[in-house]
Amino acid sequence: MIVETPSFDPVPFASKDLNISTRQVAAVAKLFAEGNTVPFIARYRKEAHGNLDEVQITDIQEKLAYYNTLESRRVTILNSIEEQGKLTDDLRLKIEECPSKTLLEDLYLPYKPKRRTRAMIAKEKGLEPLAELILTQAADGDIDAEAATFIDAEKEVATAEDALAGARDIIAERIAEMAEVRALIREAYFKTGAITSTPALATEADENSKYKDYFDFSQPIEKIPSHRYLAIRRGETEGVLRRKLVIDADPRIERVKQLVEANPASPYYPELEKAVLDAYKRLLTTSVEIDVSVEMKMKADRSAVEIFAKNLRSLLLAAPYGEKSVVGIDPGLRTGCKCVALDATGKYLDTVTIYLGQGADKEKQAKIKLSEFIEKYQPQSIAIGNGTAGRKTEAFTKALLQDMRSKISVVSVSEAGASVYSASPVARAEFPDLDLTIRGAISIARRLQDPLAELVKVDPKSIGVGQYQHDVYQQLLKDKLDEVVVSCVNHVGVELNTASAPLLSRVAGIGDGLAKKIIDHRNEHGAFKSRAELTKVSGLGPRAFEQAAGFLRVRGGDNPLDASAVHPERYKLIERIAADLGEPLEKLVGEVEIVKQIQIASYVSDDVGALTLKDIIDELNKPGRDPREQFEEVGFREDVMTMNDLKEGMELKGVVTNVTAFGAFVDIGVHQDGLVHISEIANHYVKDPADVVQAGDRINVRVLEVDLKRKRISLSAKKKGAPKPKGDKRPGGPRRPRNQPKAPRQDNRPPKPKGFSNNPFADL
Repeated sequence: MIVETPSFDPVPFASKDLNISTRQVAAVAKLFAEGNTVPFIARYRKEAHGNLDEVQITDIQEKLAYYNTLESRRVTILNSIEEQGKLTDDLRLKIEECPSKTLLEDLYLPYKPKRRTRAMIAKEKGLEPLAELILTQAADGDIDAEAATFIDAEKEVATAEDALAGARDIIAERIAEMAEVRALIREAYFKTGAITSTPALATEADENSKYKDYFDFSQPIEKIPSHRYLAIRRGETEGVLRRKLVIDADPRIERVKQLVEANPASPYYPELEKAVLDAYKRLLTTSVEIDVSVEMKMKADRSAVEIFAKNLRSLLLAAPYGEKSVVGIDPGLRTGCKCVALDATGKYLDTVTIYLGQGADKEKQAKIKLSEFIEKYQPQSIAIGNGTAGRKTEAFTKALLQDMRSKISVVSVSEAGASVYSASPVARAEFPDLDLTIRGAISIARRLQDPLAELVKVDPKSIGVGQYQHDVYQQLLKDKLDEVVVSCVNHVGVELNTASAPLLSRVAGIGDGLAKKIIDHRNEHGAFKSRAELTKVSGLGPRAFEQAAGFLRVRGGDNPLDASAVHPERYKLIERIAADLGEPLEKLVGEVEIVKQIQIASYVSDDVGALTLKDIIDELNKPGRDPREQFEEVGFREDVMTMNDLKEGMELKGVVTNVTAFGAFVDIGVHQDGLVHISEIANHYVKDPADVVQAGDRINVRVLEVDLKRKRISLSAKKKGAPKPKGDKRPGGPRRPRNQPKAPRQDNRPPKPKGFSNNPFADL
């Protein structure tokens, strides 16, 4: 018999969880059901959902998926229990009202098919009635006499104690499978439990180990940050650490006794007490600890992935140098520095190899070859990879330009992931006849011109802006990073006639297959003259066009609106507005004084609301404007080339390369990023480093400590001499008067965990 459940609507549940109105959630659900994408919904359907942003819309999408999956599992469980003939009205109600997957699985556990257990064996021996008798906790009776009646040699119940042991096995399993008991123990772990770690072997407690701060570590489960939990997990995987979850058992055991209505006055109480202890020690702790560990891991993974996503977004939306000619140099000592010339559109022109650090003659030849290369292609900037020999190559190039009396700028560019790109199918397809190292130099140059357009070709995990990215659930990481890339690409917009296939594939509604077809159509028929020509691309139908068109740009095409973020579905409206103003359409685009004359209220209708009209006005004022910041160079100190040049107290300029939960890593031009610990990020209290700095930010730092042996640099971004915050700057309220006793800590900062030193690198 198939169990029928009422028609399920996930909208109210998602609305409650996210604190977003049911009307808005329902509107988004409807838009998703119609096949719309997140970027399209956020940008072009604001009236429908009430101006929710991409993050909120994505949250709704995830919550709806969660509750639909929960409902599907609920139906499966109901059918399974019904087939067993054990589905009571009370159990059905509990399952139908269950709000989470964890609790749902707890309810299903007693009915879930499992391997043969001690309790099953005891039931086969006919000991279940004895277990039921013990559970009654009757006020009178003789337990030994009752147990003796179950002695049966054929069933291998030789003594009364054998019968009691079997009955206790049945009771222990039943207790361990009670949803209320499991919820109680699970909650206790999260609220009062602690995680500890010790060396896996005493002989491995190496003081130079990167895990030394975890050799005698303890911190409440409720307060341990994600990066520490992932660090312990990694140490455990590497066989260096032993991890354990601990909890005060006595209060939990007493509470379990209450739940099973144990009666100390009953003659059956001692047997029930033994069963409770057995259930707790043998079954519950192991099972619930696994659940808690899984949930802690999921929480840590989500936190790490969010940090990675924030860093990736900052990197992808870094300021572009723009459409200017560039020479890119991939530094190399043994194989030489590969130099490439690109035109303003990023088209590869030529290459030359120079050799540095291989003698005076080679260096002299390098000067001649590079100066001739620069004279020939007249770049506006030279991009140099920041890897090995990057600073040496940078110093050489700057000295050469000075000799040439040239004002061409030299920019250090992160080459993280460039080698991954150069060996990828995308790079081989773009430059089938070029060497790997030359492809890498092209990538470095293009990263300067347009970071977003180039970085979409690289697996985000290879860009080096994550935190324990190899330790988290990989599908979760991939989905989140794909979401970020898509969001960034559609936020900036894509030039239809110059975009690569990887860039086009991230545009809403397109994907890999259509991107390739667009490129093939462009190669065969020439540049697109309008967005409307997209409909001629094989396989690109009305739905794909609707989703993608607003995010694609056609500069210098037939329609000036094609270079803007205005969606083609609004072209007729804008043409009507131009006619009402007595101006040609071309005058309306980019002419601020004319746009000012538009009266939004006059054009509000059932089809177009004030939110959409405001977006249209903003776009007409600055059509096709790049939302990214203006490019700004960072100048590393010329007298600091390697870690050996660093001195405590030295002040430097740097670029934030990675923001983590415990601080920020900064490139200061010595081929080794320094760490600004969270305590050194600002003069005021900082809860989350991402609130203060982002990947790509230019900041001033001061050297605190240099550890040449371990290649670690400790930095501070605090401003010297800055006054300490007064009054209520820190969480927790106003300062206490001098004569008032010190109050308990109120700023919600967890105490430093046991085992941690003052080393700023302890969280690595």
